[in-house]
Amino acid sequence: MTNRQNNSNYDNAENQQNSANGNSSKPIESPGLMQNAENLIVNSAHVIFYSARQALRHHASGGNVLIFATVLALIVANIPAISGHYFEFWEQEIRLQIGNFNIFSHGGHPMNLLQFINDALMAIFFFSIGLEIKREVLVGELSSFRNALLPIIGAIGGMIVPVGIYLAFSMGTDYSGGAAIPMATDIAFSLGVLAMLGRRVPLSLKIFLTTLAVVDDIGGIIVIAVFYSTQIDGILLLYALMLFGVLLMGSWLRIKSKMFYIGVGGVIWFLFLNSGIHPTIAGVLVAFCVPATPVFEPKKYIKKMRDAITHFRREDDETLSRKGILSKQQLDWLKQVESASDKVISPLQDLEDTLHPLVNYIIIPLFAFANAGIFLLDMDPMSIFEGVSWAVICALVVGKCAGIFVFSWMTIKLRLAPMPEHSNWKMMASIAMLGGIGFTVSIFIANLSFGSMGDEGTTLLSNAKLGIVVGSLIAGIAGYLLLRCTLPKQPVEVDE
Repeated sequence: MTNRQNNSNYDNAENQQNSANGNSSKPIESPGLMQNAENLIVNSAHVIFYSARQALRHHASGGNVLIFATVLALIVANIPAISGHYFEFWEQEIRLQIGNFNIFSHGGHPMNLLQFINDALMAIFFFSIGLEIKREVLVGELSSFRNALLPIIGAIGGMIVPVGIYLAFSMGTDYSGGAAIPMATDIAFSLGVLAMLGRRVPLSLKIFLTTLAVVDDIGGIIVIAVFYSTQIDGILLLYALMLFGVLLMGSWLRIKSKMFYIGVGGVIWFLFLNSGIHPTIAGVLVAFCVPATPVFEPKKYIKKMRDAITHFRREDDETLSRKGILSKQQLDWLKQVESASDKVISPLQDLEDTLHPLVNYIIIPLFAFANAGIFLLDMDPMSIFEGVSWAVICALVVGKCAGIFVFSWMTIKLRLAPMPEHSNWKMMASIAMLGGIGFTVSIFIANLSFGSMGDEGTTLLSNAKLGIVVGSLIAGIAGYLLLRCTLPKQPVEVDE
């Protein structure tokens, strides 16, 4: 089925939901509504594509907010009159206390605001990544081995080569422990750049870059779990694993309550935080337990819809269009439709769609504003070209581009996977350059690498952040200019 047909189905689904909520100004006609509902179920696979398409839009628009937050942080951190207040603000303690028990505590000590953002809010970010990974594996690009192979191999190259370049620069130095910093691709920033070029960018390239970033995230999650865990408290970890087993049992028993997974997941997060395992890993593991099947089977959903809609007769259309308030019975019937519509969407998709705005417009920009504030006034400008800054810049700009492009080129030349539709090697090289926008996860890993090294670590962290910002900026500008030159001048004939 073509993308144009898909969009027609999405419109039908949206019309159905609008009618269910009583938002449509058109008379309610049961045959048309039932046909829309049946189209929605018959083409349920395309709803997944709709979710992915919405995710692309959220990531792209969230990238603009992320850029604004980053620039604002750099400005505020370097205005002498307020820079001190900026840095002191993040040191304030934060508490959510019941008696003497503080939920936001680590090792018996309350978190400060920066730790709360990095360890608590970012756990929600990684929870959303886990949901996205699970969806991609079940029904997205990662569900098809042939479709997934190109971005998977490209992502592997985009991790191996930058790490190799970083290690070549840092061997024997005090910053060699930050080798994982240039591994990640920031999906919001990179898709934000693509959004500037509008419909000239083939959808296949957007999907390639998104899938590549998801695989990058998997690599980052593995690195965080293996290399950034501290001394392990076996008892707390055992409790966490037992609760994780409860979630798996709940998924096996087909418990669909989102609050069940969020509530138990919150306890697992606290146990991970205090057991020595980085708490963001809890977010990913909990996400993998969220069911991907809906409460209502399609047949039951259609029956619920049919039963509710049959109460509305054609002769009532004029009355319905004139009245501003529905009767109690009419409201009850439409609430049945609304409830059924909610329950035909799986908890996984519902949570993913719900979290996208929170993550892309609040959590990630707040993380950027808190972490991208680098005090530049006492820095030697030439420090960009030495030490950890230079290693990160070279790894992001040269390593990511070369790794993604070369590994993708080998995969296509060996006929292991096809070239993305409506694209060529120049476009692939441009997309590979955009892969060098590391930013969010790179800064996150930099905090883990140098944040606990005292005064020396503070300097290394500031220089690493500078390298991340500069490297990501170079990769973003270069990728944009290359795409502007290589993309077709007219919109690609593919509906998005």
